[in-house]
Amino acid sequence: MIVVKDVSKQYGDFTALQNVDLEFGNGLYGLLAPNGAGKTTLIKMLATLISPTKGEIFYNGKNINDMDDQYRERLGYLPQQFGYYKNYSPKQYLLYLAALKGIGKKEALNKIDELLEKVALSDVVNKKMKKFSGGMIQRVGIAQALLNDPEILILDEPTAGLDPKERARFRHLLTDLARDRLVIISTHIVSDIESIANEIIMIRNKQLLYKDSVADICATLNGCVFETTIDYGQLEDFRKNNILLSEKQEYGQMTVRFIHKGNSEDEWTSVPPQLEDVFLYEYRDELEGEN
Repeated sequence: MIVVKDVSKQYGDFTALQNVDLEFGNGLYGLLAPNGAGKTTLIKMLATLISPTKGEIFYNGKNINDMDDQYRERLGYLPQQFGYYKNYSPKQYLLYLAALKGIGKKEALNKIDELLEKVALSDVVNKKMKKFSGGMIQRVGIAQALLNDPEILILDEPTAGLDPKERARFRHLLTDLARDRLVIISTHIVSDIESIANEIIMIRNKQLLYKDSVADICATLNGCVFETTIDYGQLEDFRKNNILLSEKQEYGQMTVRFIHKGNSEDEWTSVPPQLEDVFLYEYRDELEGEN
C-alpha cells in the first residue's frame, strides 16, 4: 500500500500541490485532471523523481525516499516523454534497459519477447525505432515499464499518440495488470479510465477534489444533467443561463447536453450523469482557459 500523507510541493513562491492525503492499494487508479493541475507533480513524487516540500509518502509503512533502490526495484514508470535510441530496435533497447536493471540476459530475452507480444510489436522486434510511429514508440515505453514485473506501475499520459484501436488494447492490458498490482494512470482523457479504474482521483486548485468510484463521483450531479433541442438562434442565451457540456447541430437545430441546478423545464430530458460531465463541470474554468 502507498500512503500519501499531507503532501505539498512548492517551487519558490509557486504551489503545485497542497496538503494532499491519499491511499492506494492493489487495483487501478485513474488520476484525472486537465494539464497543469498537478498530476505530473504527484506522479513524479510517487516515482521519487522529486521530493515533497512538506509531508511524506510511504510504501508498506516505509518512507519511499528512505527505501531508495528497494522501492524503485518494485516500481515500473512511464513518463510523458522518455528517452530512447532511434537506431536501436525494441529488442536492443529493452535488453539495454534490462542490463541497467540487473536482469540477466537469458531472463531478459524471454521477458522481452513476452512483453513485445503484449504490446503488439512482435512483428517489429528487430526494426529500428527511428521508423516507428508515435504510437509504436509509446508501446515500447509501456513494455520498458513492465520489464522488472513491478508491484507498482505508474504511467503518465500513457496513451499519447495511440489511435482508438491501440487505446482499447491498452485498456485491456491495464485491466489484466491491475489484478495483482497497484496501477496508477495519469490522464486528461476520460475514456481512457472511465470503464477500468477502481477509483478516480481528481485534483483541483492544487488540492484533492475526489477520490472515489466512478459511480459515486457521477452521483454528485444526479438530477442536474439534461438534454434538449433548441433553435440555433437561442444558443447564446442558453449558454448564459446554463453550463453546456456538449452541443450537436442537426437540421438547423442544436441538441445540447447541459447542467442546470434548480427547477427544470418540461421540454428538458433528465439524463444520468457521466464521468465526462463531472470532468467538464468541475474544470470548466481551467478548460475555458485552454481554449
